[in-house]
Amino acid sequence: MINYKKEFNDDSLADIAIDPDVLAKELAVDFEVDPLEEIDKDGFSKDNLDISSACDQALEYLKGNKEERIQGLKIFCEYRDKRSFPLLLPLLDQSCPVERMSAVYALGRNPCPDAVSKLVSLLESDDNAYVRRATAWSLANYDNQIVLRPLLQALQKDVSSVRLWASSSLAEIGSISSDNAQLAAEQLLISLKIDNEPVVRSNCIWSLCRLYQNLSNKLQELFIDECTKIALFDSEPSVMEEAKTALDSMGMKGFYK
Repeated sequence: MINYKKEFNDDSLADIAIDPDVLAKELAVDFEVDPLEEIDKDGFSKDNLDISSACDQALEYLKGNKEERIQGLKIFCEYRDKRSFPLLLPLLDQSCPVERMSAVYALGRNPCPDAVSKLVSLLESDDNAYVRRATAWSLANYDNQIVLRPLLQALQKDVSSVRLWASSSLAEIGSISSDNAQLAAEQLLISLKIDNEPVVRSNCIWSLCRLYQNLSNKLQELFIDECTKIALFDSEPSVMEEAKTALDSMGMKGFYK
């Protein structure tokens, strides 16, 4: 499986070197090319950058003009520093979707308890799909009960890119408690059956595997049954392979033959 959640963890966050011109316009719901894949890399790296100095500089950037703020946000998408909290939070209200999205990613890398309510609000109501997608990713880093239902709703009804990230984040939020795991799994199973995007369905399988040990016997059985059906009969090869991998990981190698 393509681990979509992992794509924005750790090393890849350094690549969010956001050019304001790339995302300056409000973007349509579906894109032929993901603007995040066209973002320029500006050359700073972990190997030659003193982290403390970088964070000091980023704090100053966040107090500057739009271009400077973007530079500061790039650094806080890579590094953690609690001093960034009071400067990042106001950027969630910027009119420019580039800044909002960048601030959301930075607050995913630098989880701030005071950001939870605003991030939930962005996921529920921001009119830019890229901002909502970033928020679905970031909320996985907040072990706060209030993020569960907004992520469930996003998986039910948002555009495919947001559903993809919501399905991954539910694996993290679902692991907080047994109750969360049951609620997350119920929606993940529904989406696995009915979502029209193979990549979302594959990610639902991945998340359900992550939650499997915390699920009730009934939900475990339902998941196994669904994976078996998919492994034997699904029309999407990528989803079929993901189901086989899931069954193998649960000790049922060859169960689908």
